[in-house]
Amino acid sequence: QVQLVESGGGLVETGGSLRLSCEASGSFLSLNVMAWYRQRPGKERELVAEIRNGRMANYADSVKGRFTISRDNTRDEVYLQMNSLQPEDTAVYYCFSKVVIGWGQGDYWGQGTQVTVSS
Repeated sequence: QVQLVESGGGLVETGGSLRLSCEASGSFLSLNVMAWYRQRPGKERELVAEIRNGRMANYADSVKGRFTISRDNTRDEVYLQMNSLQPEDTAVYYCFSKVVIGWGQGDYWGQGTQVTVSS
């Protein structure tokens, strides 16, 4: 069983910063893509940023220059540094990973962490 557990969400004022963390635990061989998604009120879940095992990162246009994704393969963790936060960044943020297990690869999600940016 693989679990992804997020932490670091909360309430912040416009222009502030937060750092989200996500730790993978359980029995697996490796973590391929690790990513952060978010679901804003009344919206579909959307990709915020992803980072592959080779550390190549991609970002949604709306967060480029403000958010930075990184990973620590020794700790099986992925992070999202969020700067210059805006009210439109308010959302539930989900950690996602494509996890290599003995039988193949599976998609796993965390439970989500709330980020609220006050105006």
